[in-house]
Parts: sequence; C-alpha cells; structure tokens
Amino acid sequence: MAFRRKPPGSAVYVFRRNVAEDKGFRERVQRIGGLVQEIENIADPALRAVTKELVRSLMELHGAAFERAMEIVSAAGQPGMNLIDQLGRDPLVSSVLTLYGLHPEALDSRVLRAIEQVKPKLRKQGCEVQLLELNDGVVRLRVQTGEHTCGSTARTAQAALEEAIYDAAPDIVALSIEGLEGRPASGFVALDSLTGGAQAQVLTGAN
Repeated sequence: MAFRRKPPGSAVYVFRRNVAEDKGFRERVQRIGGLVQEIENIADPALRAVTKELVRSLMELHGAAFERAMEIVSAAGQPGMNLIDQLGRDPLVSSVLTLYGLHPEALDSRVLRAIEQVKPKLRKQGCEVQLLELNDGVVRLRVQTGEHTCGSTARTAQAALEEAIYDAAPDIVALSIEGLEGRPASGFVALDSLTGGAQAQVLTGAN
C-alpha cells in the first residue's frame, strides 16, 4: 500500500489543546500557536515571507520523511498495516499523521465514527444529534435539546460533541452546530497558517 500525502495547504489542520493529556505536550502546542501568530505579526513583509517559507520547507521535509516511513512499514504486509492502524488510533500520532495528510482512515469515516461514539453520552443529557452535511471537510450538525435541558447541560453536550469530532478529525475545514447557542465550548490551536490553509471555523447556533 502506497501512502501519498496531501500537498501543504490542501487541507486545514487543527490541533486541539486537549489532544493529549500530557501537560507538557499541551503547553508545546499552545506555544506553537503563539509563535504562529508572532510570524503573522512580523512587520517586515520580506522577513515574514522568508520565515513562513522556512517553516513550510521544514514541514515538507518532515512530511516526506513521515511518508517514506509509512511506506516502509506498509511494505511489511499485514503486520505493517496492523501497526499503521494502531498508529492511527493513537491520539498524538493520529494528529501528526493528519497534519501531514497521512492518516490511514478517511476524514468522513472518522467524523461518522466520532458522532456515533458520542451519541449515547448526549442522549443521557437529553440531546439528540443529527448530521446535516459532511462534504469536503465541512461538517454541519443539528442538536435537539429536551424541554428541560438547561444552559449548562447544553454547553456540556456541545463540548463533548466538539471534543469527539476534533479528536477524530482535526483536519475538518468547518464545524457548524445548529441548535446550541453561545461560543465554541472547546479551545483549539489552529496551525493552518503554517501550511497556507484557510482558517478553520467553529460555528454554533447557525441557521
């Protein structure tokens, strides 16, 4: 099985702050997010362009190395493919594979699996989730809350839904959750500017 990564900028890559429980990892991801913003704020256009090109070049080099590593592992046959599947289920490794367009499972499959896994938890909170759209990385959901569902419960349901989807598919382009009011409940760090992608969106209470 040959692995072909997506060209830089072909998708939006999002690293949530809670991708891993390791505090040191979360702090490193947050630091990267801050450095990305600092790059965008460089006043000198030439220096800003050179800095962004340096980051992109490093990512291309790392991406090529990861792709070759996956090809070597897959060449081992079924044991290699089993190992790749295991890597795809690891939260930290999965996020890095997604960043370089190398995740072994398709985005749509990951989103659908995440929704199904979180449904029982939402039902216990009196909420039902319905998938409205899943196309080209755009995810639109509708959440129906019970008549006795309070605001704090709705926010908890929203956070659970966002967490499940971001953990499984951090490369979505946009997430729209209809039926829930307020700001996105889950924090995330967007690294899309490193690859030239568009800013990921989280929309709640959309019509």
